[in-house]
Amino acid sequence: MLRFVRRRNCLALLSIFLLAGCAESGDQKVITLWHQMTVAEREVLDDEVQRFEAAFPDIRVNTLYKETEELRSGFQAASLAGTGPELIFGPADSMGTFVTMGIIQDMQPWLPSDIAAEFVEQGLIHLPIADETKPSLVQVGDRVGNHLALVYNRNLIDSPPTTTDEMIELASAATIDKNLSGKIDQYGLVWNFVEPFFAVPFLTGHGAWVFDDSGQPVPNLDTPECVTALEFIASLQNQYKVLPANCDYETADALFKSGSAAMIINGDWSWGDYLDNPNIDAAIAPMPIVSSTGLPMGPMVATKGYSLNVHARGDQADAAMRFVKFMTSDETQRNFMTRLKTLPSRKSLLDDPLLQNDPTLVASAEQMKNGRAMPVVSELRAIWDSMRPHYQALMAGDQSAAEAAANMQSDAVVTIERLNSDIQPGSASLILKLIALAVTLSLLWWQRTAVPTFLGDWKKNKLAYLLIAPSLAVIFFTIVYPFFYNVVLSFSNMSLRNFQDWQVVGFQNYQQVFSETKFFVVLVKTIIWTVVCVFFHVVSGLLLAVTLNGPVWGKSIYRVILILPWAIPAYITALTWRGMFDYEYGAVNLLANQYLGIAPINWLGDATNAFIACIVANIWLGFPFMMVITLGGMQGISRELYEAARIDRVPRWKQFWHITLPMLKPVLVPAITLGTIWTFNNLNVIWLVSNGGEPSDKTHILVSYVYKAVFNLYQYGFGAALSLVIFAMLLVFSLLFLWRTKATEGVGP
Repeated sequence: MLRFVRRRNCLALLSIFLLAGCAESGDQKVITLWHQMTVAEREVLDDEVQRFEAAFPDIRVNTLYKETEELRSGFQAASLAGTGPELIFGPADSMGTFVTMGIIQDMQPWLPSDIAAEFVEQGLIHLPIADETKPSLVQVGDRVGNHLALVYNRNLIDSPPTTTDEMIELASAATIDKNLSGKIDQYGLVWNFVEPFFAVPFLTGHGAWVFDDSGQPVPNLDTPECVTALEFIASLQNQYKVLPANCDYETADALFKSGSAAMIINGDWSWGDYLDNPNIDAAIAPMPIVSSTGLPMGPMVATKGYSLNVHARGDQADAAMRFVKFMTSDETQRNFMTRLKTLPSRKSLLDDPLLQNDPTLVASAEQMKNGRAMPVVSELRAIWDSMRPHYQALMAGDQSAAEAAANMQSDAVVTIERLNSDIQPGSASLILKLIALAVTLSLLWWQRTAVPTFLGDWKKNKLAYLLIAPSLAVIFFTIVYPFFYNVVLSFSNMSLRNFQDWQVVGFQNYQQVFSETKFFVVLVKTIIWTVVCVFFHVVSGLLLAVTLNGPVWGKSIYRVILILPWAIPAYITALTWRGMFDYEYGAVNLLANQYLGIAPINWLGDATNAFIACIVANIWLGFPFMMVITLGGMQGISRELYEAARIDRVPRWKQFWHITLPMLKPVLVPAITLGTIWTFNNLNVIWLVSNGGEPSDKTHILVSYVYKAVFNLYQYGFGAALSLVIFAMLLVFSLLFLWRTKATEGVGP
């Protein structure tokens, strides 16, 4: 219910647990690194860590992989709790946010000017920390780039295109229906056009950029150049038909690796998988020049490197920075360059023969020269969130390029304003504090006689209290404390700008919740989602339970099979359903077309269809629970009641209506209540099947809406208020439902 608060606190507790081993063991210091490296990168990292520990036996390094968003949110939570890893590794785009939050520190004391001069300009990220006017060193890069380029399969294309006209010509020729079935088996070009980051090369190639030239993070998306770029992107799918529908990252990657795509636009983190793939003959090339403008397609270019936790002090910070120096040294960077084809951040390696002669590195360096530095500002997150829904609507044909650009711009302006909002305490904050004080004093007065009673009972039953103390502590730290902490946050201004120095400000967050039209739209959608899912959970579970309770041959086998959807982890099931609903290759469309003659349905590219797909996946996940609960309840119904009914020649349906259902009421009502709460708060299915509310953020339910508000826009106070509104709605529903159904009353025979 308060998922984001619990998740944050759980991550903080996990960080404390992990870092408990980071204290000195004898003379050996232990430092922890959180990173987001790929599998291939991790292999090199492990080898380099072993080399470091051999060279510095007094330091041990613990490395922990975290997915990109998990690293970002987890590091924020751990830092808020005063813990976290000494070092984090990732791209520079998070630095603006971390600096604003005050959770990383200046690394300049460990890297004097003579050492800093050994890095290329992009290799070190300098930003002002807090109110300082002089930029501080907030990231030391071990590589530069992290950029997109064109990867092509030489089995399908002899040489890469140099202009977009050539790219269209080659892609059209490589888009083939091999078996003349009416379905494309091989595409000419693929990329992840779900994420706007992959659209940036098309913007730059047409002379557009996400921010204006004022030097401030002011969005600049509604321009003729941007409209033209969006029209060109849409034409590749709608006019030239060289792109598959709903092509996300996994789809594009799988198509290219299997030899079913001639070209792919992807980042340098993926090239190793393509170059080592025996099924294809991959090569890297710079993206082509846009024929209509003469400008090269330039991706965003970013540094990847290490940052130091603000809580790392003394010897731990020294040990961490010794590791950073080792990992950014000439030898280590050359090892990464050799094995992973990454571009180094050290000037001394720019003349290395490997960099000059390796075709992949040469192409990567040429592409990077055409790129544009990624803005290291927190507002970039708002740009992506504002572009994404309208970019997806454009590709789905729901918006024109002009409409998409205008909507991107207006949303970006509003989102950046909300991102940087700084609510100050009002008169209501004093009233809230007085109310909290009065409630606390009232509770203490109300329980004034309980304390002496407890102390007396403690002396008599010390062992009993000691035995239950661990469970009480767990309940307090995982339920009681997070709940009341969330209540306080809901009245606070905790946000990006007030991450550590937040204050209680009043009722502004609740006012914002109920003043947003989108809240009520999402609420209606959440109610529909919950009612439909719970209805089919109960009906299907009840019917299956009645069937299995009868004289069915092999019922034990059926029970095991039918409980599998519940037994398999929801994460795996949700992703499986997402794959099954794929427009081009999903089992749902393939089977429906082959056996029923139904034309393929764009399940994940249309908002209504995507919502239906989420409901179907959730029904599949939830019906076994109701079946098991109902079947267990039916086992307790006396057979004599049915025998008496049969003697009186009561029809089967009347036996079910007058005997089975009333006797199942004490079991079904609590199960329905729990099922309603679980479904109302079921983030996993919505997030995984619809890929975070896609398309165009139109498949959100309230809990995913909260998640996005909190972790994407850092509106912690607003998210806390919204989560409490959800809690209040579910609490009122549960109490009313249990009261109206008289679930607590016994049912007589």
